[in-house]
Amino acid sequence: MTDTTQTPVSRAADGQREPAWLTQEAYDRLKSELDHLSGPARQEIAQRIEAAREEGDLKENGGYHAAKEEQGKQEGRIRQLTQLLRDARVGEAPTDSGRVQPGMVVTAEVAGSEMRFLFGSREVAEGTDLDVYSPTSPLGESISGLSAGDETTYSAPNGRSIPVKVVSATPFTG
Repeated sequence: MTDTTQTPVSRAADGQREPAWLTQEAYDRLKSELDHLSGPARQEIAQRIEAAREEGDLKENGGYHAAKEEQGKQEGRIRQLTQLLRDARVGEAPTDSGRVQPGMVVTAEVAGSEMRFLFGSREVAEGTDLDVYSPTSPLGESISGLSAGDETTYSAPNGRSIPVKVVSATPFTG
């Protein structure tokens, strides 16, 4: 039994976040979304803002404010995708080492209940019924690097200490 509550290992040796692991399919899908958002979709929202602006008084122009809000959300998604794709580690699932790392499907007993989830990025799990836990989540930080049989605890947002036992970790196959 290993207790790793003091040493989360979801950070790289230099203290930076480890890059997200993405399948080539997920990378291509996200790149296509980014290309659309930063190209045609960006032009479309700019045209909608300009058309609403031409209607007159901006204080009471609901169409203008809605378009500006949508533009803000779109620009946020563009920034998120740009960073994710720039830093992502793309390729095959990790080797079947049995250790919890991004790209693994983990089965764990959490507070006495068995859970099965993808350890990594939600973008990879799109189209599956798997829940996803990020390596930077409280649960993720506590189990990163553990193997089957290892036990630890993590602090829930409410401050409770939650016991966790890793049952298995296998590569995600899509």
